[in-house]
Amino acid sequence: MSALANKEIPSIVVPAKPAAKVLSFSGKQGSRIDLRRAALTALQNVVPPAVVLALVLLLWQALCSSADASLPSPHQVWQDSYDLIAYPFFNYGSQDIGLGWRVLVSLQRVAYGFGLAAVAGVIVGAIIGQSIWAMRGLDPIFQVLRTVPPLAWLPLSLAAFQDSNPSAIFVIFITSIWPVIINTAVGVRNIPQDYRNVAEVLRLNQLEFFWKIMLPSAAPYIFTGLRIGVGLSWLAIVAAEMLTGGVGIGFFIWDAWNSSRLPDIIVALAYIGIVGFALDKLVAALGKLVTRGAMAN
Repeated sequence: MSALANKEIPSIVVPAKPAAKVLSFSGKQGSRIDLRRAALTALQNVVPPAVVLALVLLLWQALCSSADASLPSPHQVWQDSYDLIAYPFFNYGSQDIGLGWRVLVSLQRVAYGFGLAAVAGVIVGAIIGQSIWAMRGLDPIFQVLRTVPPLAWLPLSLAAFQDSNPSAIFVIFITSIWPVIINTAVGVRNIPQDYRNVAEVLRLNQLEFFWKIMLPSAAPYIFTGLRIGVGLSWLAIVAAEMLTGGVGIGFFIWDAWNSSRLPDIIVALAYIGIVGFALDKLVAALGKLVTRGAMAN
C-alpha cells in the first residue's frame, strides 16, 4: 500500500449558511390566525350559495304571491307543510310517516341496487378493458342499453319478478351499471404499459394483477363512474316508486299529486335534491380517500 494511502485526507468543510429566519406564530396569535382562515374559507363556501338561494326564494315569492298563481309561494309551502319540514321522522301509521322515513326506505333500495351495480360493473369493466375484442363487441351494445330510460325497464322487471321491491332494485341496477362498466373499462385500458411490464416481471397472476395493479391505477376512472351511477340510481328509484307504490319518497310525490298537495311535493323535491347532493359528495369523498387526492371533487 502506498504512503499516500496512509495519509489522512483532510476533509473539506463548507461553512453552513445562516438559517433563514422563519416567522412563527404561537399561542393565542397563531390560533387566532387559524380561526380567521377557517372562518374566511367557510364564508367563501357558504355565503355565495346562501345569497343565490335567498334571491331565488324572493323571486319565487314575488311570482307566486298573487291569488291566481298556479304554484304555491315559499310562505304557503312553509305554512301548509310545516310538519313535514320540522318533523321528518314522525310516525302515525303505515302511510302517515315523515319524509325522513320515506327517504330511508328509498335509500335502502338504492343501497341494494347500486351496490350490486358497483360490484358487477367493476368486474365486467375490468374484463372488457383487458380485451380489445370484448371492448369492440360489447361497447356498442352498452352504449345502446345505457340510453334506455329507467321506467322503460319497469314493465319487464315487474313481469319477471312479480313483486314491486325487487323490480325497483332491478331498475336501479340496470340504470346505474353502465357508467361504472364504461369508466372502469376506460381506466383499465389507460393503465401504463410500464405497470404491465412490472406485473410480467413479478409474474403476478390475474387476481394479484387485479388487486395490486388494475384497481389502484383505474381507481379515479372507477369512482367517476360510481359518482355518475349513484346519481342515476337515485333518479331511478324516485321514478320507479311512483309506479310501484310502497312508502318511498317517489310514491309520496305521486300520492301528493293525486291529492293536490303541491306544497308537500315541493318539500319532497327539496329532500330528494339534498339527499342526491349528499350521495354524490359521499362517493366523491370516498374516491378522494382511496385515490389519495388524485380524484377531483
